[in-house]
Amino acid sequence: MLKPLRGITVVDLSRALAGPYCTALLADMGARIIKVESINGGDTARQWPPFQDGHSLYFDSVNRNKTSVCVDFYSAEGRDILSTLIAGADVLVENFKPGTLAKMGFAPSRLEELNPGLVVGSVTGFGNTGPLKDDAGLDQVIQGMSGLMSVTGPGHGETYRVGIPIVDITSGMVCAFGILAALLGVRNGERVGNVSTSLLETALNLSAFQGQQALSLKEAPTAQGNNHPVIAPYGKFSTATESINIAVGSDKQWKAFCSLLDIPKAVQDPRFITGADRSANRQQLSELIEASLVAKPADEWVPLISQAGIPCGPIYDYTQALASEQVAALGLVQHGQRRDGSELPLLRGPLTLDGEPSEILSPPPLLGEHTTEVLMELGMTYDDVTRLEREGRVLCGPASAPAKNGARR
Repeated sequence: MLKPLRGITVVDLSRALAGPYCTALLADMGARIIKVESINGGDTARQWPPFQDGHSLYFDSVNRNKTSVCVDFYSAEGRDILSTLIAGADVLVENFKPGTLAKMGFAPSRLEELNPGLVVGSVTGFGNTGPLKDDAGLDQVIQGMSGLMSVTGPGHGETYRVGIPIVDITSGMVCAFGILAALLGVRNGERVGNVSTSLLETALNLSAFQGQQALSLKEAPTAQGNNHPVIAPYGKFSTATESINIAVGSDKQWKAFCSLLDIPKAVQDPRFITGADRSANRQQLSELIEASLVAKPADEWVPLISQAGIPCGPIYDYTQALASEQVAALGLVQHGQRRDGSELPLLRGPLTLDGEPSEILSPPPLLGEHTTEVLMELGMTYDDVTRLEREGRVLCGPASAPAKNGARR
């Protein structure tokens, strides 16, 4: 695959999910990610379940294609190592609470002194200003405070969190986008030193037309269960077997759908003539549709409806989704081999460049796996690194040598 970020070095101080997701995307594009972890257990996600053979799959899911260096952030030696890494980097990524980096000895003035051309990418919970800037903002909390939970769930006052940490993930995407914009800005003479986003800003930007509704009409959108909030029929429908998703997005599709279901009178029914009519009478509409859908199983309806030009699909769990023919055709699942010999199936990144998809070049690193290798690149001798480890200033994982077999599809 093309690696347009080849030659870009990123010092990654982030942990948990938003920051590591950001740097995983940058790694997919060829950037070298030096993940600098605390000597006190490393990235906190390493302690989070689920586990396989002692490895956190939570951590593994967003730390592909990176190297791990483990140091004591608050020791003089640890700060020296971090200073040298920052001085030679293009980008620094962190998701600490505001002010934490300064407490570590790396205030903005110090970063400018070390590396005037450095791009600093930051993800916080609530942003760098305002009454909540010092509060911890986790995905669950932000889903509630941003309004996201208010439109998720069955309705009738019941609100649910989105089933994945959607705010963390999208915040990582936004930060990666900002970093790329800053790197590209150099070409145009636009110097950008700091790129920041927050979970709250990202979550509110996910609101799209429902947020605009609240802004312009002062109306709070509500949860619609598995239905689209404004378009109908557009949601989850029962068949003779499993439920399926159907998305009828235009009058043309509506007429084709009625013909397929053998309910031609519905086209002229005053309750369903326009999109607005169908949305206003969605309950009666769903009952009419499901009365026809129960005549056949899901695996018969899906191809019939799709062939009629109407978006439609089964509802998979993750094991079914990952085993689907389309996922296989896209080569989304690849394999990496850790230094301890265990093999790990991983999802590659979501981008394809000139027909070549992202790839897993190396599996998620073990804690301190590359400490020796990276510190020797900085000019230390093997004896220097051994001494620092003996003094508790760094942690060295397995011998720093290329991983066996790399990765394979």
